[in-house]
Amino acid sequence: MIAADNRRGILLMIGALFFLSAMDAVAKRISIETNTAMALWARYLGQTLIVAAICLPRMPGVLFTRHPRLQVLRSMMMFGATGFFFTAITYLGLAEATALMEVSPVLITLGGALLLGERLGPRRVLGIAAALIGALIVIRPGTAVFTPAALLPLAAAICYAGYALTTRFVGRNEDAWTSLFYTAIFGAIVLSAALPLFWVRPGAGTVGLMLAIGFIGAAGQLLLIRALQAAEAGVVAPFGYSGLLFATFWGWLVFSELPDGATVIGMAVIAGAGLYVWYRETRAGAPVAVAAPAPPAPFRD
Repeated sequence: MIAADNRRGILLMIGALFFLSAMDAVAKRISIETNTAMALWARYLGQTLIVAAICLPRMPGVLFTRHPRLQVLRSMMMFGATGFFFTAITYLGLAEATALMEVSPVLITLGGALLLGERLGPRRVLGIAAALIGALIVIRPGTAVFTPAALLPLAAAICYAGYALTTRFVGRNEDAWTSLFYTAIFGAIVLSAALPLFWVRPGAGTVGLMLAIGFIGAAGQLLLIRALQAAEAGVVAPFGYSGLLFATFWGWLVFSELPDGATVIGMAVIAGAGLYVWYRETRAGAPVAVAAPAPPAPFRD
């Protein structure tokens, strides 16, 4: 019998992934109609305004940070992850790009061992190897299916792993809203300063999408935060892979994209690797550091 709090956390996590995957679909449409930088700018500016409004009662306390340099570093990592991923989905299907992005949990495990001194046992090594094999199945290097764009989600996964590890360190004594605010405002400032370099006049429909992407992304982020507050990370972690299903759904609905058989196999291997390590970790009673989303993300994306 699932406890009420855990059940609520699971539903919130699934809702978060629904909105975040919808955000990716909107970003892809904006990128196609204008360019990737416009999608990034709308995403970051929208989130900044919404987060600022939510955090207004907490001002100026939310601006205080004990780790200004690390906040800049983690914001740069998230900016890189979002930029690489939004560029990737311009060339790849949503399902393929999302599947490759899901390598990030096992990269977080590896980074935790190398940088934070966390345990790296044989089961974690096996999970890392399996996830990388799954990624190779999806991108299929050396075949006609492979394109250089397939490396972009992997670059995004590496950046996101760096963001998650930095967030884990900073989060020991930093307010979550402080981290969320700095993550949003960094991208908004950088992209707004560079706006004349990439500005393309959007059509009326694209303007609507640009206004919507900030609300959709912020809704996903808020649900993610609430999910991690309502239930233990180890309980909601496996449901993070529902993002693969939602990405496939949005890709089919909006762009008429359907992954081929090999991609589906690779997606299953990547998800299975993360779920295996999560299962072994929770069964052993060890802290779950693999599949659990880093708090709070924005992307995930």
